[in-house]
Amino acid sequence: MSNEKNINSSHEKVFDSESLMQEAHERNRELAAEREQNAAEKNSENLESARREALERASSSEKESAKPEKSVETSPAQRRGPASKRERDASFNATMAEVRSQMSAPSRMFSNIIHHPAIEKTSDVVGSTIARPNAIASGAVFSFIFTLAIYLVARFNGYPLSGTETIASFLIGWVLGLIFDYLRLLVLGKK
Repeated sequence: MSNEKNINSSHEKVFDSESLMQEAHERNRELAAEREQNAAEKNSENLESARREALERASSSEKESAKPEKSVETSPAQRRGPASKRERDASFNATMAEVRSQMSAPSRMFSNIIHHPAIEKTSDVVGSTIARPNAIASGAVFSFIFTLAIYLVARFNGYPLSGTETIASFLIGWVLGLIFDYLRLLVLGKK
């Protein structure tokens, strides 16, 4: 008899666990349906609030765009045309101030002197006319060759040198270098 009781109680337990599993599945489905419904309601509420917010922002931006605009700084990419003289000067001064802040006191003083507008303009004019690199290089090469030739001739013949030979040969080479540079510029049209 005790065996029958055990079989019945185990059968009842099996039956109870199966019914519990079915009830759990049904409850899970109900909860999932509830969650979906809540999510759909929240999405519709969020969508509606997003629409209202977008309309408010659009109307406020329309009101702001209707106001007359003050001078707005544009980025260099948006600006049309070359930079003005004032903009270039402001940029140059800002760059120089930043670089000078990192220099020692003597270097800063030297930088102030050589970047003074009058000295800088003079340097640019001299560099583009009489102190051209080709003219100086040709003067140095001509001076070396011509002075060496004069020295060898003077030594072979026993003549003394006065000391002006080097300076004079440099000036001759420099003039020849300038002439060559300007002729090349006329023919080729390039600097």
